[in-house]
Amino acid sequence: MKSVVVVIGIGEMGSVFARGFLRCGHPVYPITRGEDVVAAANTIPEPELVLVAVAESDLHPVLTQIPAAWRDRLALLQNELLPRDWQQHQLDNPTVISVWFEKKKGQDSKVIIPSPLFGPHATLISDGLESIGIACKVLSSSEELLYELVRKNVYILTSNIAGMVTGGTVGELWADHRDIATRVANEIIDLQEQLTGGPLPREKLINGMVEAFDGDPDHNCMGRSAPARLARALALATEAGIATPQLKEIAAKQS
Repeated sequence: MKSVVVVIGIGEMGSVFARGFLRCGHPVYPITRGEDVVAAANTIPEPELVLVAVAESDLHPVLTQIPAAWRDRLALLQNELLPRDWQQHQLDNPTVISVWFEKKKGQDSKVIIPSPLFGPHATLISDGLESIGIACKVLSSSEELLYELVRKNVYILTSNIAGMVTGGTVGELWADHRDIATRVANEIIDLQEQLTGGPLPREKLINGMVEAFDGDPDHNCMGRSAPARLARALALATEAGIATPQLKEIAAKQS
């Protein structure tokens, strides 16, 4: 029997990964909300992998609970994820995936573009997802991973925040409202540069965002998390002293 994979958070997304691991022959040990992570680690001290698939607001509370025996076995997936999120928990080399497939209740997974991932357990995760028809791309460096994480952030934040004004789909956003999308994207990249501590390839990131738009042009711009994403971006920009006139204008229109 292959080694156990622990999945913390068995929601829509966690269940997809669990199915892939099972298809590849790995028993899956699920940890649901409120369960004792330390007790689980005592039961399974040496899993093959520990995948953290919780909601965005639960990520940091969960990472503070990860026992020492599991710290070098972690894999992370999360929107708006950046290296600073795991570094503040003294996690040096987790496996990280930028998820580019959508999973809604009662529907099968929908791939937008292949999901890039990097880290010591990248092949295990890629094999699991590929076994259930979800395309992946294993990266060769942490620099490539940083670009991919920022690209996903630019895509999510631009489409969500600009969509608060334009509505519609990402295809319509780029075709009919390119000016506002570009202004929002550039302010988001300004913020990402502050959060990552260095310059980023601006043109490449915008082209990468558009590639994802083209991968699913009928994807709705604005999800229910859009107002919270805007508020969070504005708070971070204020803290960093970054000018975001377009984001502020959008926020003013919502009040």
